[in-house]
Amino acid sequence: MTATEPTTAPEDRRQRKARQTRRALAAAACELILDRGLAATTVEAIAERADVTRRTFSRHFAGKEDAALDFVRRDGDRINELLRARPAAEPPLAAYRGAVRAWLADRDDPAWHVRPQMRRLLALVDSEPALFAAYQRIRVDAQEESIRIVAERLGADPGRDVRPAAVVDAAAGVLVAALRQWARGDAGPGAADLAALVERAYDALVSEAAAAAADSTTKV
Repeated sequence: MTATEPTTAPEDRRQRKARQTRRALAAAACELILDRGLAATTVEAIAERADVTRRTFSRHFAGKEDAALDFVRRDGDRINELLRARPAAEPPLAAYRGAVRAWLADRDDPAWHVRPQMRRLLALVDSEPALFAAYQRIRVDAQEESIRIVAERLGADPGRDVRPAAVVDAAAGVLVAALRQWARGDAGPGAADLAALVERAYDALVSEAAAAAADSTTKV
């Protein structure tokens, strides 16, 4: 090696290898569960498909459900990253919606819904209690981080001020509702276009909130 050749830190290589292994395990879990079903899929089979040991699997995931739904965690992290980057003056609900819109439109780091088989896997969540429980845990973790981000934007204490949690629960709930309709395929015309469905869902929330506010003002 010459003095001018670039070098890569050993830690960087280890981190890259760890990411590759985690993604291989997650992909193997998705493939096997969709092919064999959740009950017939073992952690050992997932590790074998990813060409790693059972012990390596356990370093990355608590169970097969967490491995199969790792895409939910990764995309929750991505939405929060985009939420942090929204303009400081943007209202929290608009900021969350903008983060979701950017996540769905990002072609450099594509959202999970454009990946093969993800629609089938998300639909399976509703019929498999263990998958549903894992999905809920992952979603709650992401929303807790979103609440902290919104609280910082508002200069609020999330333990005393209900606004951050109210905004995030509403905004994330709209996204979950749209995702579930999209996964089931019963959202009507244009259901295949998740981004358009999400926009309609947020429009519905804003419209209903405005109508409720107007009604409340009228009754005062």
